[in-house]
Amino acid sequence: MFQKRTLQETINLLQSDPQFKKQIVYWHTIGEKKAINVDMPETIHPKIKEALNKKGIQQLYSHQREAFDLAMRGENFTAVTPTASGKTLCYNLPVLQSIMDDPTTRALYIFPTKALAQDQKSELNEIIQEASVGINSYTYDGDTSANIRQKVRKAGQIVITNPDMLHSAILPHHTKWVSLFENLQYVVIDELHIYRGVFGSHVSNVIRRLKRICSFYGSDPIFICTSATIANPKELAESLTNSSMRLIDRNGAPSGKKHFVFYNPPIVNKPLNIRRSATLEVRNIAGELLKNKIQTIVFARSRVRVEIILTYLQELVNKQLGPKSIRGYRGGYLPTQRREIEKGLRNGEIYGVVSTNALELGVDIGQLQVCIMTGYPGTIASAWQQAGRAGRRHGESLVIMVASSNPLDQYIVDHPQYFFEQTPETARINSDNLIILIDHLKCAAYELPFKEGDRFGSLEIEDILEFLVEETILHKNGEKWYWMNDSFPAHNISLRSASQENVIIIDQSDVANVKVIGEMDRFSAMTLLHDEAIYLHQGVQFQVEKLDWDEKKAFVREVDVDYFTDANLAVKLSVLEVDKERTSFMVDIGYGDVSVIAMATIFKKIKFDTHENIGSGPIHLPEEELHTNSAWVSLKNNDFISQDRLEQALIGLSHGLKGVIPLFVMCDPSDIFVVPQVKAAHNDQPTIFIYDRYPGGIGLSEKVYEQMVEIFIESKSMVSKCPCDNGCPSCIGSDHSSANSKRDTLKLFNIFLSQLEGRGETCQ
Repeated sequence: MFQKRTLQETINLLQSDPQFKKQIVYWHTIGEKKAINVDMPETIHPKIKEALNKKGIQQLYSHQREAFDLAMRGENFTAVTPTASGKTLCYNLPVLQSIMDDPTTRALYIFPTKALAQDQKSELNEIIQEASVGINSYTYDGDTSANIRQKVRKAGQIVITNPDMLHSAILPHHTKWVSLFENLQYVVIDELHIYRGVFGSHVSNVIRRLKRICSFYGSDPIFICTSATIANPKELAESLTNSSMRLIDRNGAPSGKKHFVFYNPPIVNKPLNIRRSATLEVRNIAGELLKNKIQTIVFARSRVRVEIILTYLQELVNKQLGPKSIRGYRGGYLPTQRREIEKGLRNGEIYGVVSTNALELGVDIGQLQVCIMTGYPGTIASAWQQAGRAGRRHGESLVIMVASSNPLDQYIVDHPQYFFEQTPETARINSDNLIILIDHLKCAAYELPFKEGDRFGSLEIEDILEFLVEETILHKNGEKWYWMNDSFPAHNISLRSASQENVIIIDQSDVANVKVIGEMDRFSAMTLLHDEAIYLHQGVQFQVEKLDWDEKKAFVREVDVDYFTDANLAVKLSVLEVDKERTSFMVDIGYGDVSVIAMATIFKKIKFDTHENIGSGPIHLPEEELHTNSAWVSLKNNDFISQDRLEQALIGLSHGLKGVIPLFVMCDPSDIFVVPQVKAAHNDQPTIFIYDRYPGGIGLSEKVYEQMVEIFIESKSMVSKCPCDNGCPSCIGSDHSSANSKRDTLKLFNIFLSQLEGRGETCQ
């Protein structure tokens, strides 16, 4: 279709070609922005200044200078600026300057992934080499060889690691790291927005342990955080580090003109509102761009999708561009492959890359011209991160989001103003989740004994320490509590889960190389690791061949199928304690502690894209109990509708809510459960519970309670605007055949909303 067009000609074509124009729901153009440059600080060491000059940096952007000045004054700060705005200099500059001033200075860099740590080490070493100074920067992760580890501990001035290594390999062995902890002046936490939910709640406790050890060795480090755009960066950084923070959010970097296009594939089945596959649409659009040698990145949500799109595109353009001009990029690739791909993108030898969100973080791949998203990434913050991969600082760029049929995608393309005007999601953590807290108090007691009057962060902890004494985990002698086991606890505690009893996932695809690839809390395992479940790990599809419930082991084998599984949970909820409640004439809403007794009953096989049910099977597992937090909303009067139709309407309304809640609470859809009950145990009323999937809760449902009205308004809007006749996978679910289902669901929405908003409408 295209005949060697430029990007500008391609943009013109998309705006005029009927084939594309008809599917473009919204076109948003963000104008270019000029840089705000400021002079280098006079105090910068001449060798660092010279190194920056060699890289073409004569001045700093305003946010980089602000960061340098704050760090030099000893203040903690969080820098929030877009992708490719030079955030790394916000911490590298003050750290390098401080080491030049005093070579005993130490800095600890924490990155969420090994790939990102390696990338940032390369950038840091470039400056060090250009400056011809002897500053030792090392990565310390699972790949660091034993002979290097000792050198890192003794001589590492900048130690680059990840939260898991800090938790299990550095803090428990702090006596080997005396030179680091005695002289630790900076702790850098990059990609702050990643630390949310359970992971963030764990890491905040790891930081509490780090600060405790620093205090023991007499250091008090400055915390520097950098983040993509989220609604509450300062609050999140303060919660994570338990330190007050200054916020830097005025971006001084330039940016070129950016076109943001929302593209909705054509409907192929109107009654069910099923659209043409987003994967096929992406293949067509990306294929045309690549034929014109327009550098393009395609994001897909899973490794399977990456491989499918990659295969399509290589078939389309192989003859014109050659086999190595389009590459895939995802978890599971060897580091050498990743480096080769990153280099090829930077120097222009590779025209296209198809990636999972592995390239969403700040790995340096240069700046491409076009970004295509196969579906909405799940959060506004993620979407902006991915979009930031397109657009050189002074050039024009194009971002195309191709929607799938799922409710979240359809909501976003129908509400572009939500995407562009809404504050990005709030990242929530709960450092004081009791289950997570107890785990880290064990680790902390192993590292250093607690003494009377000690706090953990700002928490008084003597009651918990006494409980651990009763459980014979700690021993009290005089005024101190000591760890009393030989083994160290961090080894058995995962930062990715809130449960102490996890199911280990064992990959036996290769009989000669059987290996553990992950773990999952027991409650989640019921629905995600039952026999025959399709389990996704780093985008790879596995089928569960056997779940040994007693031994807590799931045996999986890699497969490539075009469906996913979804399990039905028979759930019994009991409200244990009401913390907050609001009531009106017909509706009660509440928030508090709940007990969830759940039993997985059957699972369904659901086809990708169309969400058709293509098979099912029974699940044979015992029931499990979960204590967590929940929000709930109850209807006091349901005389207006028969019992069977009420149940269908509640299910439809729950499905509508589940599609929208992740937009308001920065979480994965699987982090929160929405369960309808025709007769709730605590009040005998039709009730919808929205609860955190993690033991003890992590604050998600509390956010739902606070935003109940907005969530109901947006959910109702999504259902009512859906073009299907009687309900479909994009609005009220895929199991509705009744002609009344959608109408009843909307009626129920109206009643709840009239009460929540205080309009007091009746149910006639």
